[in-house]
Parts: sequence; structure tokens; C-alpha cells
Amino acid sequence: MKRLRIDLGDRSYDILIGRGLLPRLAEFIPQRPRRVVVVTNPEINRLYGASVRKSLEDSGIEPGFVEIPEGESHKTLGDANRVYDFLLQGHYDRKTLLIALGGGVIGDLTGFVAATYQRGVPYIQVPTTLLSQVDSSVGGKTAVNHPAGKNMIGAFYQPRAVVADLDTLDTLPEDEFRCGLAEIIKYGVIEDPGLFSYLEEHIDDILHLDSECLAHIIQVSCAIKAQVVEKDEQEASYRMVLNFGHTLGHAVEALTHYNRFKHGEAVAIGMVFAARLSEHLGKCDSGTVERIKGLASAFGLPVEVPRFDSQAYIETMQRDKKAQGEHIRFILVHSVGTIEIADSVPPSALADVLEKN
Repeated sequence: MKRLRIDLGDRSYDILIGRGLLPRLAEFIPQRPRRVVVVTNPEINRLYGASVRKSLEDSGIEPGFVEIPEGESHKTLGDANRVYDFLLQGHYDRKTLLIALGGGVIGDLTGFVAATYQRGVPYIQVPTTLLSQVDSSVGGKTAVNHPAGKNMIGAFYQPRAVVADLDTLDTLPEDEFRCGLAEIIKYGVIEDPGLFSYLEEHIDDILHLDSECLAHIIQVSCAIKAQVVEKDEQEASYRMVLNFGHTLGHAVEALTHYNRFKHGEAVAIGMVFAARLSEHLGKCDSGTVERIKGLASAFGLPVEVPRFDSQAYIETMQRDKKAQGEHIRFILVHSVGTIEIADSVPPSALADVLEKN
């Protein structure tokens, strides 16, 4: 088992990465509570619920389980209310621990409920997808979606621990696994050219779930995110680098009503678009664009922007929570490992690249 520490003063916590961790989950819960509520989805509960329940009960912890249907369309205030109802009907108090057992939707939703139920209860993240293990479970961003935009209602609220069991990747659908690879590509582009090269050199091994390769890329990705979060916990400035590919990616999700592309697929489209925009603005050369596009394609990720009117994309991006008024903030790339936060990209440049797509 590998252990990484996120140093945030009294909000610090460990990220644990390894195999066989779910049957030992109770060992990793700080300040053992008397009662916990596990928030999960039906398929994850079927696969791993019994193992988690046994670990908790064997340690004298009383578990409750609440299921939320799978998918980004269920990351809403209405679905959060289902968890609130369960907590209130079960008379769960402020010492109750919530456990997010699932992918990014479950993690974001559970964190949001934890941040707001009785003004805050503790929670831990137990991510079961590659995407959530390397990205959404780490850093304390919690949110639900609004029809007008993704993650518009939320809070920064750190978990007490993150427990990433690599065994869960063995049952992960192939498209979900590829989504996680999009976020790992992102870390290579924004921070670590060595990681990017490692991905290029180990494509087949990674796609065949080689344990050594997976442990390496997950650990490096989590370490990069931990460093970024420690520098800028609440996204005042530097943490914006983690949004590479997300500005257009979120617009793709919104315009397709969260039911055509998975989050990682939308991010892959957004990264390639951001690279093309960077080339259009004279920030990088075509070789950098082709490297990013080529790696995403090699992992089976989509790279072309869906056909919508360019103005629809621009208006959707202007509603993004990271926009400032009508100014659209973009993470641009100079080369793999070197990026720039551009506070205001001209809409005309965006339209030019969208129309050339």
C-alpha cells in the first residue's frame, strides 16, 4: 500500500493506494464513529457492498446504505435530497461519518451532502473508478449540477481520508477506465512531461491493466494533484491549472445534456480543443497538438468537438463558474509540461477554432 499526505493544516488527510483495501476499510477510518452511512450506486453496492459492510460491522460500526442511480444526470439537488431524507429519517447526527463508495458522481454528491448536512459532517472517499481515484476524490471539491451548468452548486470540503483500492479497476467497464486515462493525460500536460512520455511508452500495458503501470500512474497523478491543492486549496489562482480541458469539456457535457459523453470523454475533447486553440493563438506548435491528440486517440478517447453552433459553445462557456463576466478563462498549452492560465480568450478566437473543427 502506498500512502500520500495532503498537507492542509487541520484539514490534512492521507490518500491510500493499493490492492485489497476494501475488506480492511474500517482500519482506515479516522476517529472511529459509532454509525456510518455509505452512499453508493446499485452496481457498486452489488459488487462491493457486502465486503464494506462486513469490515464495518466486524469493527463495531453500524452501517447504513443509500443508493443513488448511476450517471451524471443523477448528480442533482433532488438526488442529494434523497440522501438528506435517509439521514433525517434514520436520526443520524453530526458525528455520523459518510462514506462515498463509487465514482465521481457519488463522490461529488456525498461530499456536497457532508458539507451541508447539519452544517457539516465528516466523510471519506472510497473511489472505485480510475477517474475518481486520480482526480475527483482528491482535493475537496464537492458539488451537484444545475441544468444551466455543471457543478454550479457546491462547496470546498475536504474528506478525512481517500482509500483507493486498485482491485475495483478489475470490474470497471472499459469506457469508464478510458475516462480516467483522460485525467492522467491532463496531469502529464500541465505538470509532468515524464508522466506523459510514460503513458506514450506503455499504452498496451496500461490498457491491459498491468498492476505496476497502474500503481505508478495513479500515484504520480495523485501526487501532482496533492501538490496543486496544497498550494491553492480553494482555486484562487494556481489550482486553475487542473481545469485544462475542462472549460470546453463542461460545455460539451451541458450541450449534450450529460447523457452522450462521460466526463473523461468530454475532458479529452476539451484538451485537444485547448491545444488547437493554443496553436491558433501562437502559444504552441502543431507537434504538441498532435502528441496530445495522438495519445488520447491511442487510449480510445474521442477528440473531435461535437457539432453545435459556435455561439452556443461560447455562451455555455461564459456561464461556467470559472468565467469572469463574459470573459472566458482557458488553460493554454505551450508544450507538454508547460501551460498558461489565460484570463480572457477572445470569443472570436474560440469561434475560429470551433468552426475549423
